[in-house]
Amino acid sequence: MEELIPENSTLARRIRAAASKGTLSHAAILSGSGDRMAAARYFAAALECEGEGERPCLRCRQCRKVLEDIHPDVVTVRDDGHKELPVELVRQLRQDVYIRPNDGARKVYIFADCGQLNQRDQNVLLKIVEEGPAYAAFLFCAETAAALLPTVRSRCVEWKVAGQPETPEMEQARGLCRVLAQGKTLPAAQWLVSLENRRIKREQLQELLQDAWLLTAQALLLQAGKPKDGTLPEEAELLSRSLSSRRLEGLSALLRQYSAECAYNVGAGHVLGALCAQWERLLHATR
Repeated sequence: MEELIPENSTLARRIRAAASKGTLSHAAILSGSGDRMAAARYFAAALECEGEGERPCLRCRQCRKVLEDIHPDVVTVRDDGHKELPVELVRQLRQDVYIRPNDGARKVYIFADCGQLNQRDQNVLLKIVEEGPAYAAFLFCAETAAALLPTVRSRCVEWKVAGQPETPEMEQARGLCRVLAQGKTLPAAQWLVSLENRRIKREQLQELLQDAWLLTAQALLLQAGKPKDGTLPEEAELLSRSLSSRRLEGLSALLRQYSAECAYNVGAGHVLGALCAQWERLLHATR
């Protein structure tokens, strides 16, 4: 349970400090690239905790129920069957708010994906966020606070949820995908040559190409109709917009192929040269 968010992280320290002073807001936005739902459960545990000392203690009955996702007064609001939350569900929630907590000190509503909250839903929620009972709390998970209306944001305190530090290989994979999205031979060739000049190791190249392949896979899902949920890297969206489906499919296959070849005892320069040549052929063969 303690691994939901690191106990020594800035976010955990800030939540514990606010909880100890009794100043945790009843309405919060958990934004950023980290595990927002884990942070929301940690926040909810701090609201429900009945332990002594710092909160959440992560050991008391209330904390355990929250972190195991079985607390009757901590409700995760989502609808996996619809792109947006049905307004009827939001209206039911508005009625449920006025039923007092069953077991804990608070009733906490966690909105797992604010991308599901359209303007109508948010306007329905606004009144209870602003004027609801004192025991009600609302936690909104969103990559960016801009997913919520200014009227809702103004009632909330925003907490940043940091993701894991990005590896150098992932940073380079993003750069490679931005270059490949141009759909041209020369920029890609220059970028790949620069990698060879920096004497990239075969193991590093394998990870880089695998990360780039994962970005193309996400781009293909977007082209197939996967809704944008605010969690996809911008490079995946760029690839999906910039390359035709044939080029994107071919590129994805190339990246996967050459990532796999790096598992064998081959030179990184050889792999980079072959990838460049194959990319040029793909561009000439497709539109």
